[in-house]
Formats: sequence, C-alpha cells, structure tokens
Amino acid sequence: MPPLRIILRTMAKDPVVMLPRLRQLLAQAGENIRLARLRRKLSTTRVAERAAISRNTLHAIEQGMSTVSLGAYLQVLFVLGLEKSILQLAADDVLGRKLQDAELLVSTRAPKQSLSE
Repeated sequence: MPPLRIILRTMAKDPVVMLPRLRQLLAQAGENIRLARLRRKLSTTRVAERAAISRNTLHAIEQGMSTVSLGAYLQVLFVLGLEKSILQLAADDVLGRKLQDAELLVSTRAPKQSLSE
C-alpha cells in the first residue's frame, strides 16, 4: 500500500493551465473583491464565516486563484452584497449576437428529392 502522502498528492486538483491575460483578469477580480471587503470594514474571518468557507479559500479568492470554485466566489459576493454582479458575465455578447444575426441570413435548403424519381 502506498504511503499516505502519495495518496493525498493523487487526490489533489490538477493545476489549471491559464493564459497570462486570464490570470490577470482573475487577479483583478480578486483584488476588487478584497477592496470591497475592506471598504465594508469586514475582516477575513468574518467574511469567511458568513460565506461558509475557510480563510485560506477567501485568501485564494482575493488572490484570484483559478482553483477556487465559482460557488465560493458567489458566496463571498453574496456576503458583500454584490451577488448580482455575476449577472454581468456575458450579458453583452456582441460577438454571439453578430453570429446569431449572420445565421439568420442563411437561406433555407431546397427540399430533398424523393427516391422514386
């Protein structure tokens, strides 16, 4: 039987490979969350308790770590009264709407010919 430390290593999350620009966006989101917490004069202990997460998880959120679940981010946003800000994700999908409009311009196919002809 392998030692316990090897079992723990195999159970750990695989690292998420992210582009540098995406890491910067997550870091900025984490910083925004941290600043929102500080403006409300809330300690990390209080926010973590209210969000039902550990202080380590809150620290990871404020650092913009990609390994933290979206649910944990939402819990913290809820504690800060900012949960509706999540609705801004992909709200103004300009590219998607252009693609949808372009698809509307495609003409319909001719009907299939029957096999008896």
